[in-house]
Amino acid sequence: MAATATDAQHRSDGSDHRITTLESGVRVVTERVPGVRSVALGFLVATGSAQESDEQAGISHLLEHMLFRGTERFGSKEIDEIFDAMGAEINAGTDKESTSLYTRVLDRHLERAFDVMGDMVWAPRFGELEAEREVVLEEIAMYEDDPQDHAERYGPERIVIAAAGSIEHDELLRLARSAEQRHQVAGAGGVNATPATPVPDFQPRLSFLEKDTEQYHVCLGGAGIARDDERRFALRVLEGILGGTSSSRLFQEIRERRGLAYSVFCYSNMYAATGEVGLYVGTRPENLEQALSVVAQELERCVRDPASEEELDRSRENLKGRMVLALESTGARMGRLGSAVLSDMPILSVNDVIERIDAVQIEHVRELAAELFEPSSLSLAGVGRSQEQFTAASAPLHGADLEQAAR
Repeated sequence: MAATATDAQHRSDGSDHRITTLESGVRVVTERVPGVRSVALGFLVATGSAQESDEQAGISHLLEHMLFRGTERFGSKEIDEIFDAMGAEINAGTDKESTSLYTRVLDRHLERAFDVMGDMVWAPRFGELEAEREVVLEEIAMYEDDPQDHAERYGPERIVIAAAGSIEHDELLRLARSAEQRHQVAGAGGVNATPATPVPDFQPRLSFLEKDTEQYHVCLGGAGIARDDERRFALRVLEGILGGTSSSRLFQEIRERRGLAYSVFCYSNMYAATGEVGLYVGTRPENLEQALSVVAQELERCVRDPASEEELDRSRENLKGRMVLALESTGARMGRLGSAVLSDMPILSVNDVIERIDAVQIEHVRELAAELFEPSSLSLAGVGRSQEQFTAASAPLHGADLEQAAR
C-alpha cells in the first residue's frame, strides 16, 4: 500500500521527525533518537469522552479496556505473556479527545510488539464484555450501544501511529502497511476525521458533595484556552507563578507559611475548541475558612499583580527545564509527536518552544490572569462533612451571585 504523502522534517536542535499519511488515512510519525536501544510505540485514536452522547457515556473507556481482552490471534493472557517476555509493559489511556495504546520495548522486539498492538486495535475480540464493564464502571447499567461501535470510533483516519527511539521510519511504514493488509484496513483517502469537541457551558456554579472525609477537598475551575491558542505558553508561565511549582504563590502562602494544606496547586487542560483552568486545595475542617480566604486573596492578587520580573523569570526557566528533561524520555517524545499529529498541531522543536517561552512578558500573563482567574468567573466544587461549613467558608470566593446560582 503506497503512501500518499511524506513530510520529512529536520530540526536545528538535532532532532528530526518524519510524517507519512498512508492511503487508508492512518498517519505515521517517527523520531529517531541516537544512542538508545529502546523504542516507544503508540497507537493514538481521535476518540474520547467529549464525543460521547449521554447514552454512550463511558463507552470510550470501556472500549479501551476491551482492547486487552484478546484478539482474533492472541488471548488476553497471551498478550500479557508476550510483553512480559520482552521485558516490557503495555498500557492504555482515555481522555476527553483521545484514546492511546502504548509500550516501550527493545528495538529488537519492535516487530513483535507492533504485530500484537495492531491486532488489539484492528481486531479486538470483545471477549468478557460483562466482566470488563464491571471493572470500568462497577455497577454500570446496561446500555444499548453495540460494541462494534469500535469500527466507527477506530476508523483509520482517526489513527496515528507514533514511535521514538531506535527506530527507522521506513521500517515502521513497512509494519503499518503489513498490518493494514492483514486486517484489510481501508479509509477515506487520508481525510482527517477527528470529531468536533463541543464547547461546555462555563457559567459559574457551586456544587457540594457531603461525605465523611478527613479533609475538605475544594476545586475552582473555569474556561481556559484552546490548544492552538498562541497564549498557551503564557498560560504555562502564569501557572508556575500562581500554583504550579513549590515556589509558587499558592504553595508558599498556604502550605509553607501557614501550614493550612499539604496539597495545593493550579492546572490547565487545552482541547480543540476550548480549555479549562483549575485550582485544588485539600485542608482539614478547622483550616477550611482560612485556607479559602487565602486562595481568594491570591486570586485577586493574581488578577491585580500577576508577576514580578523575578517570578516571571523563575517560571520561564522552570518551564524550559521541565520540558527539556522530559524529552530525555523516548516515551515522552513519542507522546509529544503522536498528540501533535493527532490534533493537527505543528511539531515544534525544543528551540522553537524555548523561544516562545522566553517571549512571554508580564503584559501577556496580566491579560490571561484577568481573563481566566477572576474569582467571580470560576465555578466552585467541594467534598466534605458539612455543606453549611463549606458554604460559609467559601463566601470570599464566590459572593452572593454564585451562591444564588447554586440554589
